[in-house]
Amino acid sequence: MKLRLALFAALMVAASGTALARDVLVRDPAQFKAAVKAAQPGDTILLADGEWRDFQAVFTGAGVAGKPITLAAQTKGQVVLTGQSNLRLAGRHLVVSGLVFRGGHSPTGEVISFRRDSKQVAVDSRLTEVVIDAFSKPDRRAEDIWVALYGTGNRVDHSHFEGKTNAGVTLAVIRPKGQPDANNHRIDHNYFGPRPPLGSNGGETIRIGTSEESLTDSRTVVERNIFDRCSGEVEIVSVKAGGNILRDNLVLRSQGAFVLRHGNGNLVERNIFFGNSIPDTGGVRVINRDQIVRDNYFEGLAGSSFKSAITVMNGVPNSVINRYHQVANARIEGNSIIDSARITLAAGADAERSAAPEDSRFERNLIVGAKGGDPFRAEGDASGIAMTGNVASGVDKPLFSRGISYREIKLERAANGLLYPADPALASVGAPRDLVPVTREEVGVRWYDGAETEAAFGSGRTIPVAVGALADAVAAASAGDTLSLASGTHDLAAPLAVQSRLTITGASGARPVLRIGGAGLARIAAGGGLQLENLDIDARGVRGDAVLVAVEAGVAPNYELAFDGVTVAGPGKGAGLAGVRIAPSTFADAITISQSRFADMDVVVDGTGEQEPKGWYPAERLTIEKSEFVRVAMVADLLRKGSDESTFGPWFAMRESRVAESGGDGPSLRVTGAQHVKIAQNQFTQSSGVEVIHTVGAPDTKIVRNRFTATPAPRIGETMWKGAPRGTVTDNQMEGQP
Repeated sequence: MKLRLALFAALMVAASGTALARDVLVRDPAQFKAAVKAAQPGDTILLADGEWRDFQAVFTGAGVAGKPITLAAQTKGQVVLTGQSNLRLAGRHLVVSGLVFRGGHSPTGEVISFRRDSKQVAVDSRLTEVVIDAFSKPDRRAEDIWVALYGTGNRVDHSHFEGKTNAGVTLAVIRPKGQPDANNHRIDHNYFGPRPPLGSNGGETIRIGTSEESLTDSRTVVERNIFDRCSGEVEIVSVKAGGNILRDNLVLRSQGAFVLRHGNGNLVERNIFFGNSIPDTGGVRVINRDQIVRDNYFEGLAGSSFKSAITVMNGVPNSVINRYHQVANARIEGNSIIDSARITLAAGADAERSAAPEDSRFERNLIVGAKGGDPFRAEGDASGIAMTGNVASGVDKPLFSRGISYREIKLERAANGLLYPADPALASVGAPRDLVPVTREEVGVRWYDGAETEAAFGSGRTIPVAVGALADAVAAASAGDTLSLASGTHDLAAPLAVQSRLTITGASGARPVLRIGGAGLARIAAGGGLQLENLDIDARGVRGDAVLVAVEAGVAPNYELAFDGVTVAGPGKGAGLAGVRIAPSTFADAITISQSRFADMDVVVDGTGEQEPKGWYPAERLTIEKSEFVRVAMVADLLRKGSDESTFGPWFAMRESRVAESGGDGPSLRVTGAQHVKIAQNQFTQSSGVEVIHTVGAPDTKIVRNRFTATPAPRIGETMWKGAPRGTVTDNQMEGQP
């Protein structure tokens, strides 16, 4: 009887196609491959704790609803894929959980891909509690996507993405040409952490679709995520498909905007943006038909033009699919725009973008401009946007007189952390009172603290360095250390190899001399950054093509260089000495020259290495202040080529400085393609003039209160120009011009 019952039970299991779910622990790629091949619905494949180096995992299978096949870490957060690693998943009802990608980069164009190949994609699958942290290719121009969503019905949730520094989208919904079906993906409860400026197009945090299939619907939902300092380029989220929902997200200190770039009928609602008055922080940009932007909250956004709190674009008549389609039937309603710099309508109007918005409405919005100003700007005809029932704080000479009630508005911060009018009569205007900002505890993973942040200058030890010991001290230093040089002459036969963020300074009361006998002072290698303070550099003995500080190819982007209280004596103008030369593919957050003097050399900052016409440039910010340049061929040559409008910079500032006996056949200072230029209160004596060349965007250029003696006048050039530049050349003194 017992034998017959056992046989009957076994037959029933076989007939139903079910079996007990298994946990299979694998310790190497061969075991992993075998486990994937044998996996059945309900099974879990566990990667053993530890480092999985150069692991290119392919995870395929056919789970069923309620019984997925799962790939997970043995212990969440204790499995690290490093080196040249990636993951491809394809099949149905798959789950990936608990993995960390760190300390390397993908050898292909995707880190995690929801497909094995063009014919095998993932459907109804999930990526949850996964970390990708600084898993970037070392050449910032080398493009990849961290998470590529193919297929349909997939979900990415409760994951952590931070520190992407190379080209390519952090998370992309891929809609291949010729596959217009809706994706129905969900992207929710993720932490998108800091993404620094890329210095080119291609730095979006999320992109949904591309222009090829943009006139069909994706129906992807992006909700309750945090975007924290996501500043790769002007599009934080780039929507290039229809029927998507961006809802209940929290955007913190992020430069750029949510951009409805292509596609129709998208909904942006109940999102909260805090800009903290950081330059270029924006809200939502509207293009195409039937877009709805409602019930959002914007506070402290400092961006303008394409990066305004609300931007409604002009379109191109009969536009091709990848340009700007005309805005029609847009509904912008019930939003609060508080302490924000701009609301820009008919943005980008020019000879090409001449199709003004039509049949659109801007209603029941609450507007309080930054510093009591009127945030509204119209760059073209805005009559196609009907204003109804809006309330704004009172301003002198408002741009719009109809559909906006101007009055004094007293704001109070509510329990949800947002500002609302104290007057109950205004309860129906602006963002709703029931907004609930998503919290950090709700998103990402609780078991991951993130990689260690890069050490700041001066945050480490202070190490005394005797004459003759500098090279050894640099080799032994740790990130953040300060090398304090004794008085005397420190001879350098070869450039110092700087592989961490270091400060080299004169000791208190000392004024050491660095005497350069070789090809330069320092080479910035991967992980490096250099701050020089209170010392003299004797480079009179160098010959040939020498560089004081050379940034080598492969250096991690977003390093910094600084000169403070430094003097440089070179071999003479035309002898070949450069101050800073930046290799292509690298990118500086900031290069700063303060209270320093450079004499008898060629270009002080050579930022012309990026020659590709795609908008790449070498440094986000170049700042020169209270410094002197004598007999130099050029103070700085900063170049940004291309006509793409997706970057924030470069930013160039030069103030309270002196240029004497400098320049020659060309200018003594040249800035090309920068978006922000301020040259103020400088003196140019017996030197060539200043050349600023506009190439793209709406650059903000100010050349003011400078004195030019026996010098050609400053010149603002315009090449490949679209739109009117914002330029001010005023209050400059021209004396004794030839």
